[in-house]
Amino acid sequence: MATTRGPRFKECRRFGVNIYGHAKAMNRFEVNRKPKKISDYAVHLMEKQKLRAYYGVLEKQFKRYVYKSMKSGELSGETLLKFLECRLDNMVYRIGFANSIRQARQMVNHGLILVNGEKVDIPSYGTKINDVISLREKYRKNELFSSNFTELSSFSLPYIKKDFNNFCGELTRLPERKEIPIHVNDMAVIEFYSK
Repeated sequence: MATTRGPRFKECRRFGVNIYGHAKAMNRFEVNRKPKKISDYAVHLMEKQKLRAYYGVLEKQFKRYVYKSMKSGELSGETLLKFLECRLDNMVYRIGFANSIRQARQMVNHGLILVNGEKVDIPSYGTKINDVISLREKYRKNELFSSNFTELSSFSLPYIKKDFNNFCGELTRLPERKEIPIHVNDMAVIEFYSK
């Protein structure tokens, strides 16, 4: 499995946004530092890198999502975010089984997650509306996973319905742009690839 390996907190400070949601990620971030003058290309590149970092997607796969969203005929920036948001590893993270996208990807890879009762071990699997994502029964007693699921209240999103009794979550509809909890200029990403 190809993964991004590098200093995560340094990446957060470079973008000026806490991408990974870790409490200490922005500890050394200087708020009052003098901003450098950067080109439009640099702005577009940074937004692209930031979006990739949010979802933990490598360049080759990310390009495929961009071109797929451009061909859709809809608002391609918003469509791109919907494709990324509906990835199985991201849904596992948003439902609250994992406390990071990396942990969610590992859970999927190790076969801990079921989609509509069937084991799916492909992190990039695209979930659809009314898909039920659940934790396999033998892992429900695991203290880490159960405490993540019950205690992470920050993951309550209007397009995901949680069932705490059955350790599952359902994608009830596609998310709207304003509901996706990330800070990125998605149109700048599309413009970067349109050049």
